Amino acid sequence: MASMDVTTPGRRFRVDPSLIIVTVLLVAVVAAGIVLSDRFGTIRNFTNVLEQSAALGFASLGQALVVLIGGIDLSIGAVVTASTILMAGVVDNNPHLMIPMIFGILAFGAGIGFINGYITIKTGVHPLIVTLGTASILNGLVLVYTLQPTGGVPFWFEEFAYGRIGILPISGGVMLLCFALVWVFLNYTETGRAFYAVGGSPEAARLSGIRTDRIIVMAYSASGFFAALAGAYYVSRTGVGDPRVGDPITLASITPVIVGGLLLGGGKGNILGVLLGVFLLSLLSNLLNYMNVSTFIQWVIQGLIIIVAVSIYVNRGKKL
Repeated sequence: MASMDVTTPGRRFRVDPSLIIVTVLLVAVVAAGIVLSDRFGTIRNFTNVLEQSAALGFASLGQALVVLIGGIDLSIGAVVTASTILMAGVVDNNPHLMIPMIFGILAFGAGIGFINGYITIKTGVHPLIVTLGTASILNGLVLVYTLQPTGGVPFWFEEFAYGRIGILPISGGVMLLCFALVWVFLNYTETGRAFYAVGGSPEAARLSGIRTDRIIVMAYSASGFFAALAGAYYVSRTGVGDPRVGDPITLASITPVIVGGLLLGGGKGNILGVLLGVFLLSLLSNLLNYMNVSTFIQWVIQGLIIIVAVSIYVNRGKKL
């Protein structure tokens, strides 16, 4: 989606229409929530939403990096699930294994992402098929290992999900820090700008000297890393490994990316829009819960949001 230029005396601003749209929607949800529920508009509720949005934020951030280079990652939910099972199963309440396993899980996720990127590059198979196949393998292995919640982690690790520094949730703070670091990386480093170049035109990027294969592998490795981080959050929150926890997160991770204005196909988008999309979806879910709307109806609403968002951005893209 193109940006609009707004010129003011002595300075030139670039305004991203997608950021305006998602901000307006976010304000509308907050306003509706304040009107419909006395509990919605409280500081406590907003900090709770920030805490609970961490997993979606991690997963969406990884998905966004893959979408920027023109790909898609349908294995995110499976990596989340496999990470929770691996962490809880190996640690099994042994505090001495917890720290090494945190790093091990993140390496595991990045490794799965690396494999996705490597297979995509070497075979030329569309990443949708590659990552779908990876998801199937991981989910199958998890269900062979266990059909029910298993393992456990030390009590102190629950601080990642529930701990706070002042009023700021630790998990929400880590999510915001990750978005900030990725924003800086994409906007102020040569490698980060290469993500946009590869997504815009891989061949043109290659001819300009960019190592496109390296960028693709980096994007998928980052996606796996952030999916594993989301898995660590779920283990921290529940205390066990759940073989079904990642099932809804793949679709959920795509929604903020689309709502936030990233172009499916790559090359355009602002990572800030993805963060606003995470907040929008999390606050909307929070409001619907207060209104006692069932989870199944929320899935329907999420699907409608995707369709409407894509339609809006495609139409505006044609006009602009």
